[in-house]
Amino acid sequence: MEWTALSVSLRLAGLTCLLLLPLGLWLGRTLALSRFRGKPLCEALVALPLVMPPTVLGFYLMQAFGVESPLGGLWQSLTGGGLNFTFTGILLASLLANLPFAVQPIQRAFESIPPNLREAAWCSGLSPGRTLLRIELPLVWPGLVSALALTFAHTLGEFGVILMVGGAIDGETRTLAIAIYDRVQAFDESGAAIMSAMLLLVSFLTIGVVYGLAGRRRWRRG
Repeated sequence: MEWTALSVSLRLAGLTCLLLLPLGLWLGRTLALSRFRGKPLCEALVALPLVMPPTVLGFYLMQAFGVESPLGGLWQSLTGGGLNFTFTGILLASLLANLPFAVQPIQRAFESIPPNLREAAWCSGLSPGRTLLRIELPLVWPGLVSALALTFAHTLGEFGVILMVGGAIDGETRTLAIAIYDRVQAFDESGAAIMSAMLLLVSFLTIGVVYGLAGRRRWRRG
């Protein structure tokens, strides 16, 4: 086990979940409750990382983070450093690559709440904010947990986007998935097998959590 690579992966996954949760909550609820002409386009943009090859997404992000681009140039003028081949760069890339994993489960959870339940809460004197805190959030918590689990597991296993944007700098951008690739390239199959088994276990437990929560919701409805 390469503990430095594991530490980078865990830090990346934890920060990605922490930063995406409020964004996913806001965007998922907005897409679930709003009706506007551009909604299909917004949903398609959110889901785009699911179908776009990771290396393609990584290539475009690498170009966008370069010092000659507006975003990369602005970042360099503010901080004095670039985004490519840095932990900040792979964190931003991870946020974009994992956006659908954070938004879609939350959106589906909010869509499952009957509209008359919100109306009844408003008629009872609850403000929209208190309705969200006291009525909606307790009902959508399985969606929140699913979003966090999927985002965390996908971030741990992300390879193409991270490699394109961050390279493989030890202690900075070299994640566990990249370490597995390096071990295979070095014909160290036993080391690659140990780390792959850990990621496989994390993926299996994540899917178990998601399907367990989905089954619990169906049982309650039945």
